Amino acid sequence: MNKPTNDEIRQNVRKHYQQIAVKEVNPPAVGSCCGAPSDVDALSSQMGYSTDELTAVPQGANLGLGCGNPQAIAELKIGEIVLDLGSGGGFDCFLASRQVGENGKVIGVDMTPDMVSRARSNAAKGNFTNTDFRLGEIEHLPVADGTVDVIISNCVINLSPDKQQVFNEAFRVLKSGGRLAISDIVTTAELPSEIKNDLNELYSGCISGASSLEEVKSMLLQSGFMSINIEPKDESKSFIKDWVPGANVDNYIVSAIIKAKKA
Repeated sequence: MNKPTNDEIRQNVRKHYQQIAVKEVNPPAVGSCCGAPSDVDALSSQMGYSTDELTAVPQGANLGLGCGNPQAIAELKIGEIVLDLGSGGGFDCFLASRQVGENGKVIGVDMTPDMVSRARSNAAKGNFTNTDFRLGEIEHLPVADGTVDVIISNCVINLSPDKQQVFNEAFRVLKSGGRLAISDIVTTAELPSEIKNDLNELYSGCISGASSLEEVKSMLLQSGFMSINIEPKDESKSFIKDWVPGANVDNYIVSAIIKAKKA
């Protein structure tokens, strides 16, 4: 069997999220990082979102896709420009927009047209006038050089088949002194071959495409980042174990807070 190309992986991931965006998938009985869980608020609470945050966004913005709460760790300030990689229905963008205020701006980038349309509709419903949702790949950001103060992302970079290019692009668009504050999945042990080689459900499910902590740090350094801090969140195993019932994936992956700065 030939190894799929990077573009084939992207197309598979795009198709998966397009189905979620238009509600064509049947949500599983339990929550998955990237599988549209049936009780999104309960799962999001486990990820660290407060009741206030969950009720502050338009209905349909929170799709339960993620593994943490990146805007809670980003230390956002009034007037900052924020970029969300893989913005989905706009959930984290809307929360960030409250923190940066009307003089700030939040840009969401997603490669799925239906997700971008959904986010734009949610922004109109919630009157989030300081948000801007753009169609694009996180490996090729539709954002100008040196224009962003903070980059956030929630369980998305692991889905990219070219993570080094994602970090290179993140570094490019950040201003001098800008920072990266993301939640993502990292491996804690070598993935079994049956998981690692599943480039369909388990890749789109934020599992088989994950990199190790050391690999993520190496990629960030190669891109030029400094002050790198990667903090695994062991408590995330409480919901990760349910992503693939019976597969014990929590023995191999964990959610982590990943921070870095551009000099």
